[in-house]
Formats: sequence, C-alpha cells, structure tokens
Amino acid sequence: TIFPTPNTNIYCDVPLFQVLSGCAIIVRGQPRGGPPPERQINLSNIRTGALARRAPQSQPDQKDTPDEPYAFQAREFLRKMLIGKEVCFTVEVKTALGREYGMVYLGRDTTGENIAESLVNEGLATVRREGIRGNNPDQARLCDLEDQAKASKKGMWTEGGGTNTVRDLKYIIENPRNFVDSMHQKPADGTESPEPFAAEAKFFTESRLLQRDVQIILESCPNQVILGTVLHPNGNITELLLKEGFARCVDWSMAVYTQGAEKLRAGEKSAKERKVRIWKDYVAPTANMDQKDRQFVAKVMQVVNADAVVVKLNSGEYKTIHLSSIRPPRIEGENKDKDKRFRPIYDIPYMFEAREFMRKKIIGKKVNVTVDYIRAATSSSETSTIPAFAERTCATVTIGGINIAEALVSKGFATVIRYRQDDDQRSSHYDELLAAEARAIKNGKGLHSKKEVPIHRVADISGETQKAKQFLPFLQRAGRSEAVVEYVFSGSRLKLYMPKETCLITFLLAGIECPRGSRNMPGGMQVAEPFSDEAMAFTKELVLQREVSSTLILAPISLISVVLLATACLAGFAVGHIGSHSTSSFI
Repeated sequence: TIFPTPNTNIYCDVPLFQVLSGCAIIVRGQPRGGPPPERQINLSNIRTGALARRAPQSQPDQKDTPDEPYAFQAREFLRKMLIGKEVCFTVEVKTALGREYGMVYLGRDTTGENIAESLVNEGLATVRREGIRGNNPDQARLCDLEDQAKASKKGMWTEGGGTNTVRDLKYIIENPRNFVDSMHQKPADGTESPEPFAAEAKFFTESRLLQRDVQIILESCPNQVILGTVLHPNGNITELLLKEGFARCVDWSMAVYTQGAEKLRAGEKSAKERKVRIWKDYVAPTANMDQKDRQFVAKVMQVVNADAVVVKLNSGEYKTIHLSSIRPPRIEGENKDKDKRFRPIYDIPYMFEAREFMRKKIIGKKVNVTVDYIRAATSSSETSTIPAFAERTCATVTIGGINIAEALVSKGFATVIRYRQDDDQRSSHYDELLAAEARAIKNGKGLHSKKEVPIHRVADISGETQKAKQFLPFLQRAGRSEAVVEYVFSGSRLKLYMPKETCLITFLLAGIECPRGSRNMPGGMQVAEPFSDEAMAFTKELVLQREVSSTLILAPISLISVVLLATACLAGFAVGHIGSHSTSSFI
C-alpha cells in the first residue's frame, strides 16, 4: 500500500502514474517483491468536464459520447503538469465503495502548488458548492478563485461556452495505409515559444553575474529547490530585474525574502509606472479615477460586515467601502438559507467579534480611505452556482495610522485572499496582511484557534408579542441597561441589542412619532409619508451601531429619546405625543 506520513493523513513522495481526467489521477507506490500498488485519488470540492467515450461495440444501439467543453483541456493541463512527477496528497473522504477524495500538491509536501486551485484558477474546473463546510479555508479559497476566473472570463467562463474545445474524434480510419504514408516520419513540433522578453532577461542577468564573484543569501529550500538572493557589488539582482521590468513579484517566495518585501514591491511598482518591458501594456486598477476619488477622508456611518463599511463623504453622499484583500468569517452551503432564523452576525463563528472590533474602533469616526481597485460586477445565470455581485469599491481604510484590515487579520477575525500571479487587483499593503495572518496562525488567534468557537445565544423578542411580554418585567426590574442600536426601522423605531440580557428588542422613542416609510400592506404598497427617509437618515447618523443606555417603563423607551425629541422636533422630522409614554412623564 501507499502509506501516510506518521500520525497524519498526508501521503508524501508519491510518484504520479496516470492522469485519468481533469479531477482524477492514479499514483503508484514503490515496488516491493512485485508490481507496485496503485491508488486513484479524486480531487475534492471541484468538478471538470467528462471526456469523450466510445460506445461499446457490443451495443450498436448506443452512441459515442463527445467531450464536455474544456474536459480535454483540463486533463491535458494536469498531464503536462504532473506526469512522472512526485506529488503529495491528503485523503479527506472515503466513500463506502472505496472512492477516495482529497487534495493533491505538486512536490514532496503540502507547501507545493495546490492542483485543484490551479485548475479552478485557469477556468478549467468548477467548485462543488453544495455541502461546503464552514470555516474551511481550502474551500473558501477555491470559491474565491472561481469568482476571479469567471470575472476574468478565463477557460470555461469565456463567451461561447467552449464549444470550440470539443474534439472531433474519429475512432475508425477508413484507409489506414494512406494515413500512415501521409504522416510517415513527420514528428510533431514540440518546441514552445519563449515568453516575451525572456531572452532579454537572460542577457541582463548573464552580463552582470556570469562568472562574477558574488555573495549569496540562502533563504529557503521548498521541494528541493534552493531559494536565495544574489548580491553583486553594484546591487541586488532581484531588485534590478524587477525595476527594469524583467520580472514580477511572486507571493509564495516573497514570504521568505529577508531583505524586505517592500523593496521588491517598490521595484515592480516603478516598472509598472514606467510601463517598461513586460509591463508595456499595464493599466493600473485605479487609472481612470481622479485623485480625489482615490484618496479621501470620510465618516464611518455603519459597519455592514467584517469587511465592509458605509461612509459619508464630505459631499453628504453615502458610499459602501470593502476592505481590500480580506475575507470575513462565513459559512458556506445551503443550510443557512433553509433556516429562516439564521442570523449571520450571531450564528457565523467570530462574525460578531469581528463586527464589534470594527464598530468600537471606527463607528462615527473619520477615517482615511485609499481605493486600491474596483471589483467589476458579476452576473449569475440559471445554470451557474456563482451568485451575482454588484460593483465593489475595495480600499485600504486607516485611522490613526492603523490599517483596519491588518488589525482584523492579526486578531484572527478575517483571512487574506490569495491571488494568481498576474492579478494586480489587491491591497496596496498586501504583504503586511500576509504577515499579520502568519502571526495570527502562529498564535492561534480567532479563526485559527483550536479552541471551541464562541457561541452567541441571543433571544430575538423584537417580533414576538408573547416573548416580549415575558421579558418586559425582567427588563424593567433591571433598571438602566446598556444597549447597541442594531437597526433603524424609521426615525423613531429602532432595534436594540442588549448584551447583558443577550436579547434583541424593538424600541420606540417615547413622546414622538416620525413620518412612516413605504411598506407592504395587504392591500398593496403603502406610499411613504413626506420626510420619512430624511427622518430615518437623521436617526441613523445619530445612533446607529452606537452604545446607548435604555430604561423600560411601560414600553421600551430610552434616555436618548430626550435628546432625540428635542433635536428631531427642531429639525422638523417628528411631532411630540403627550400620553402614558410621553417624554415629560419619563423626565
């Protein structure tokens, strides 16, 4: 058999014997007194097209099955990459019939290239999103790569559906002799065209280093390949190659570069700005934006998610900003959609902690925003499992010199997105994010912790009258309570989260009534009253996601209602009500 390494399910140093399809390979062990054992490994979480199959000659009623689009290209991609090479693989699932699914890596350990990710990145495979388990970084990474491949229209995501990739196979040659004569002693041309500027890059390095005395710094040795830095009296050849546009930065090897990754990024940036050599057609992600749109100061009005905030610009416009290159905690799969009580902020592990971290740091404060790139909108189709996304403005957000995304990642409240080598749409502080994630993993922070995930059991009594009646006496006896404004329904109707009591309540401001917004009624859509939107925006700016104190008397009222009553009435957004819930009786 092919044995795993001690105490793991990782199988290393295994020669690859055959590629069956784009998502199935056969590995062969070492011969011991007979033919070596073989083992089929199917790639987890992805699917590729089925290859053509000839109908059995014993069943004349059956027809030949043609290739599915990009099926042959996926198989060839794997064959050229893996055949005859040593691979490392993990077995994640073994079915009752003995079919094994796992991850395969090129090389001797799991630091090598992930084969499934490479296929998805090239648009040669789709991700199996059904049944995806939460908090699985491998699956989340595949989903993100598939989204990027579709946005870039690579492989099967190109227009036309890939019908041109289906082979026209002929299983019978009518005149074999003529075929042999026509192809006699005509080997296929196996030469490959060099990439642009390859010869110039080689000459650049040769003319400076060949047979010269140099100093070397050995950095690492992954997969039996030594990585290092060559120092010439006139400079660092790595930085020179980048600056002259002969090379591009590679994320995985930059992690071991001890001379400072920022120097490499600076060299590449210089070549991009001057559009030299391999960057001659380079267009910056924000090239079409004015300077005032690329960098600006704004006030944070709402933390939408662990990677998105709503800010208010100096012009008064509201804009949603996504933090560049990070992924918030999330759960994949269909279970959350089937559960109507699913509340992401409380039910996704570490989502609440991530939101609270951001809320306490930046809500209501002015931050510096630097737009890194605009992520284009993606559309979904009836046959696609990829959801549609609107256009996203992705930026680096800082306050007091602190990068909010980096702080989130360092706490283990978010993970860093991995990109393909030529993908320039990423954070301008990407290396700092990777370093922060490495620290979080090493220290077992947040999502990387081996401890049990935090559970938030929050009773939502905002929409259930019976529960509200049961909780009311308890909340009244508690007196003044601390709360967070989770949602603003209208100018005078809020939803509060009460941490100490771990419950959500609907909250009406005492003594006032604001114009009602539009809503669905049994008889149809009720038209919004004048100034309802302005009243809601007014209240949102004052209290949304702010910490407040509340005191319950006969109905949920708040100390903030005293302030809001005065300001709202002065602003003309509310009228005072005298009665059992009046503000005057509360005072």
